[in-house]
Amino acid sequence: MPTTKKEEFYFGLMMCFGMVVFMTVYNLFTHGLIGSITWRGIVAQLFQIYLIAIVLELFIVGPIAKKMAFSLPYNKSKKLFVILFLAFFMVSGMVLCMSLYGLGNAYFSNSLQGESLLGSYFTLVFQNFIFAFPLQLIIVGPLVRYVFVKVVKPASLPRD
Repeated sequence: MPTTKKEEFYFGLMMCFGMVVFMTVYNLFTHGLIGSITWRGIVAQLFQIYLIAIVLELFIVGPIAKKMAFSLPYNKSKKLFVILFLAFFMVSGMVLCMSLYGLGNAYFSNSLQGESLLGSYFTLVFQNFIFAFPLQLIIVGPLVRYVFVKVVKPASLPRD
């Protein structure tokens, strides 16, 4: 786990990248857009979404999620509890924010087709959360923690 601001920054970049890739593919699939967007369009979307997600994670959602997770009364010496609470608050905040981005895209591309904005937003939030939370806990979180410990942590150790 990250112990310095620099490590937190790298960890956030890695976590956002993993979640953005999986969530973008998931949303393209659930909205039937896999065959209708070019690879160049998908890469452009990934880049744009990644930039938005990293700004949200570093400056808004991340700090709020950490405050919320560490303000709860639980045994913070147990790493599993810390991971679960941080993941819950991070995923919740990011899903709420990034679903707004998705709703905006749907609205401006006229793909809502008469659906209410509020109903569409809550549907997106629900669909994204039920995929993102298990994804974070089971796949992306453990993978990023593994890569972080193997690649970033050793690089930040002082060399003789």
